[in-house]
Amino acid sequence: MSIELEVQKFPKKIVLKDGFQATLRPLKKDDEKKFHQFFLEVPAEELMFIKHRVTELTAIREWCQSIDLGRNFPLLAVADQKIVGCATLHQQLGGWKRHIGRVSVLVLPHYRGRGLARAMVTEITHISRNVGLEHIEAEFIGEQEAAIKMFAMLGFSNLARFEDYVKDMQAITHDYVLMGLTLKVDEEYAGVGG
Repeated sequence: MSIELEVQKFPKKIVLKDGFQATLRPLKKDDEKKFHQFFLEVPAEELMFIKHRVTELTAIREWCQSIDLGRNFPLLAVADQKIVGCATLHQQLGGWKRHIGRVSVLVLPHYRGRGLARAMVTEITHISRNVGLEHIEAEFIGEQEAAIKMFAMLGFSNLARFEDYVKDMQAITHDYVLMGLTLKVDEEYAGVGG
């Protein structure tokens, strides 16, 4: 299935365990200011987990003006007229990792603890399966224990852990953790062919 067919499934309303409601939809060009504001509300100590300088408007502008959903599919959670979460499926469209996607997720602190990150990663997993990926990975630093635990609850397993392998924006070293999930296609679920 193509990414274009996946895009047609949005916007999608979700209701979480405490009755909290959000709308899931892909990033759009006119989200630039709201997307920048989202990153400005991320606590400073968490910005070190992000690989790009997301507090700089020029970085966000570049993302919003050159959206390529086949390569990077940012799925936004919108509530209270603002972006409160983002989960992204990163893909390489060629080469030896073309069958592997990478997922990242971030939810603003005020909206955590409701299952929003879990719902967004679950949605990204469905998209990954539907576009034909065979595996998805997630990268963490060792201190991201809550995120590692949530991904494990979603079926991701530890693929690798390297001590003091990566450096944050302040050049402090951290453990690098790689988790992965093998995706099953619909035929495997149905037991077809055997």
